[in-house]
Amino acid sequence: MQQRRIGDLTVSAIGLGAMPLSTKEDRPSPEDAHAVVHAALDAGVTLIDTADAYALDESEFGHNEELVAAALASYGGDTSSVLVATKGGHTRRGTDWELDGSAGHLRAACEASLRRLGVDAIGLYQYHRPDPATPWEESVGALRQLVDDGLVRMVGISNADVAQIDVARSIVGPALVSVQNQFSPGWRSSAGELAHCAGHGLAFIPWSPFGGVSSAGSLGSAAPAFARVADELGVSVYRVTLAWHLAQADVVVPIPGASRAASIQDSAAAAGVELTPEQLARLDAA
Repeated sequence: MQQRRIGDLTVSAIGLGAMPLSTKEDRPSPEDAHAVVHAALDAGVTLIDTADAYALDESEFGHNEELVAAALASYGGDTSSVLVATKGGHTRRGTDWELDGSAGHLRAACEASLRRLGVDAIGLYQYHRPDPATPWEESVGALRQLVDDGLVRMVGISNADVAQIDVARSIVGPALVSVQNQFSPGWRSSAGELAHCAGHGLAFIPWSPFGGVSSAGSLGSAAPAFARVADELGVSVYRVTLAWHLAQADVVVPIPGASRAASIQDSAAAAGVELTPEQLARLDAA
């Protein structure tokens, strides 16, 4: 497995987005969900992305964190090199998604995530989404305090623009190591944020990385070009898409979601796909 950096840690170039294990109506059984996580670990994946709000509804808030913790505990192999990245700042009211970026909420959310994950400090704690009702400086200041108090080792922000990234850098300092934004062949509006991260050595973690090439995303003009390259290489369009992500910059670490073991096995294999300059140019232009 190709390796990349997040802060001072080395992780697999392809991570696992654990969200589908909890938020889908037809989500896998606990046993099958554990098998997905185990398949990822077997394939060399050492980054697992979760969040406290990943659940079907408010009544099972924290479901995904508890599932990931249980799957790691039941693995049977060495998981000491696995970076579990979780998030706080989203709340749930019934099935609705709401926001709370206040310092008090982020502190309480982090403490609850620590308990669910069963760790003394969270490896990477990410602010899930800016809250218009809370000043950005207050939210990222709360993240800095979590680092200073030893509750988290590294901090990330999600769904942030360039200006917000720079404010976070100024407040959090070197503990700010990552930005997680939506980015995919069909959704490239965060290209500026990706380039900004590359320029400052921040990991860029694209969520929903398959958007525009699969029925799970919004099918767009990019899909045929990615399908043609997949045919040329004899691999899935998903592998080509992740290889394209990795080629954007050496700070990119995509986290494809998976609810079947075969899906994450295929995604992990993308780290070994090499695109020619001509193929990459076609995909960039698609």
